[in-house]
Amino acid sequence: MSKPIINEEFLQQLESLQMLIKNNVAGLFGGNHRSKTFGSSCEFADYRDYVAGDDVTKIDWNAYARFDKLYLKLYLDERQMHTRIYIDASRSMGYGKGEKGTQAIKLAAALAYLSINEMDKVSVYAVQEKTVTEVISGMLGKDAYLASIGKLNDIVFDGDSYISEAILPTNVGYGDGMSVILSDFLTDNNFEDAIDYLASKRRDIFCMQVLSKEELSPTVRGKVHLFDSESLARSYRKNVTKEIAKAYKQALEYATGRIRDYCLSRGAEYLLVSAEDSVGEILFGKLSDLGVIK
Repeated sequence: MSKPIINEEFLQQLESLQMLIKNNVAGLFGGNHRSKTFGSSCEFADYRDYVAGDDVTKIDWNAYARFDKLYLKLYLDERQMHTRIYIDASRSMGYGKGEKGTQAIKLAAALAYLSINEMDKVSVYAVQEKTVTEVISGMLGKDAYLASIGKLNDIVFDGDSYISEAILPTNVGYGDGMSVILSDFLTDNNFEDAIDYLASKRRDIFCMQVLSKEELSPTVRGKVHLFDSESLARSYRKNVTKEIAKAYKQALEYATGRIRDYCLSRGAEYLLVSAEDSVGEILFGKLSDLGVIK
């Protein structure tokens, strides 16, 4: 029986990492906790036209004196955020010696831990074929985290994943936190609609692309027989030359640039990580450079 990915040793590492970054969490984990809906906090957000039935106490009479029109003041609603983490559970995520799936599970556990320590609620889902399966629901507090996070060990990476077709029919929440998608994004299947959908729901979006060392810097040369990891019926016999290796690198740059640019165009955060990177290296290196952690 293989050693569980989420075990006592890993949880102790998370605890040590959290102590090191305590009070230095920024950006997506800012502890800011202001939703994108409007409520009754003291921080002004915007105006809208007054309509019959609105609370007259929220009318801006100074604006009325200037424009001879009734406007309502809107304020940011401060409430508990809900972090929703989606793990691509397709067969391709099990590819590579570093096992992308293992890295995705560790990152999901780490991001959930950061959120829990900011008093946010966390749910984790597995995306497989055209279905989103809830692995952990509404986890809140460290005790619930310790009791539930081991469920991530039960995720099986198999088949294909249709991220958009899986996420779109589900309840993703409106303006109440962050949605994280952990995937290799090496697919012809549509993922753009999922990002658009989450953006339309005023979610903060964070896409983490997880690739193996072999995918980032392949060393294979000569005659090889390659199989599609998500469709074993498709195979390719190639003589991998220097020119083909160069073409592969260009194709990889295009693929990673495609998801990165799409995320940025929708106001989403994007990060490329290796399956071989340690969680500590990602938290203190790449997430720090991104501004998620100070």
